[in-house]
Formats: sequence, C-alpha cells, structure tokens
Amino acid sequence: MEELYLGYKRYAFSIAYRMLGTVADAEDAVQDCFAELARRDRSGIVNVKAYIAKGITNRCLNILSSARSRRETYAGEWLPEPISEHYNGPEALMERKDTLSYAFLVLLERLTPTERAVFVLREVFEYDYDAIAEMLGKAEANCRKIFSRAKRNLQPLHGAEPGSTSLAPAREALLKRFVSAFAAYDVSGMLELLAEQPVLVADGGGRVHTVLRPMHGRKGVLALLTSRRVLYNLRECEVVPAIINGEPNLVFYQHGEVKGVLCLDISGARVQAVYLMLNPGKLGRIDR
Repeated sequence: MEELYLGYKRYAFSIAYRMLGTVADAEDAVQDCFAELARRDRSGIVNVKAYIAKGITNRCLNILSSARSRRETYAGEWLPEPISEHYNGPEALMERKDTLSYAFLVLLERLTPTERAVFVLREVFEYDYDAIAEMLGKAEANCRKIFSRAKRNLQPLHGAEPGSTSLAPAREALLKRFVSAFAAYDVSGMLELLAEQPVLVADGGGRVHTVLRPMHGRKGVLALLTSRRVLYNLRECEVVPAIINGEPNLVFYQHGEVKGVLCLDISGARVQAVYLMLNPGKLGRIDR
C-alpha cells in the first residue's frame, strides 16, 4: 500500500487539484481515496491507475456538489488557489503543464462538475471515452456530448501554451513593464499593455478589502490598475516574479509575508486578464 501511495499520490493530486481548484480539498480527496484503497481487497483491480482516477474523480464530484452552496455565500468573486513552483507537497506540475496554468483553472470554473470531470479526464489525462464512461457511470455517447459541450463553453486560452519555455523571456519582460506601470500609476504605460477587452478579477474572500465584482473593459481595468485609492496597499509591498501554476507571475511580499499573488493571462504581448488573489486563506502554498 505504501508503494501504491508513493507511486500514485502525485497523479491523484494532479486530477483533484484541476477538478477542485483548492489544495486542501484536493489533498483530502487523495487521502480518502487511498484510505478506501487500503481497506479493500485489491486483488481484483486490473488497472490501479484507472481505479485511482475513478475514485478521485467521484470524490471530487461530491466535493464540488457541496462546495456550490458554500460559494453562493462567498464574499465577492471566488478564484482558484494558486501554487508556487516550490510548494512542498504533491504538486500538480505534471501531466501537461499547460493545463495547470492559472488562466486554465479559471476557465474550468465555467463548467458544471460533470463537464469538468469529462473535460479534465479527456483533455488533460487523455482517457478514452469508454474509460471515462465507466468512471462516471454514463454512456460513452453521452460522455462525447458532454465533452463537446464543455469545449464550446470554454473559449480557447489566449496565446500559446502557458508555461512554454520559449515564451518565458517575453512574458518576464512584460511582467517587468506591468510592475513598473503599476507602481508608478502610469496610465499610458499600462494602456500599452492592456488588450482591447481585458478583465480584472480579485478574490479577497471577505478578509481583505478589494474589488468585489469582475471589471470588464479597457477603461475600467485601466482605472483600477492606476487608481491611487484602489489596491494602494500592494504598492507598499515588494513585488517578486515567481513561477506560479507553471508560469512566471507576480508575488507581493511585506515583511517576508505573502500578501497577494497576481496572475496574468497574456496573448500577443497584451494582457487579456488580471487575476488577483488576496485571500490569506489561499496564499499558504506560495513560497515564502
């Protein structure tokens, strides 16, 4: 059992984290899955990897069902929990790193739990439809329809594959320009970086004062990023580039404590989306 756990815990976590978007829930799902596996007779399991994927997926579906009611009372917008490159746990930096990017996780929030399960198993982990159907207890034809519907509901990611090493230098250069314009309240400099229809989403979890609703459009996003009254506390922090969810993003530190994480969705040297995590409860997996 110990060998199975060491061999598959990272794989199990990589499914759970993409399904749930929070580390604690993903870790709980992994622990429950292996606890059940330890209790049962394993002699009849033909494909352990597929069995674990099925167990993890169904646990995540149950968690998502209960999480829906909690998120209805969540203060402001809910964003996935970011993880840094050096997060000391069974991090999900495997099984196609491009599908770990923060923008990808945000997009997955548009799907229903079942759509998310089918899409993650098929698109990320490349399971056949018959295997997905067996895992979810659905007909194969139904799983194909669910996957097609999920793809229609997801607009494609902006730009090339997130986390691509070939894009890293250009992305890092843009991050430097963004930090400079943000720190200096530079309207013209920030305007050069924003796409035509950008969006800004912030998550304070009711514990940190921030923008409660997504801001859409160039004028509004520009006003927020260059305002002397909004997000002013972040300008007092040290801003450090770091690998967050597999690609360069920004971490805000104050007296050695993580105060925020800012993830950008970039396409063609333009910022399509700004995701700002300020909720202290979701910053625990960022390298301090």
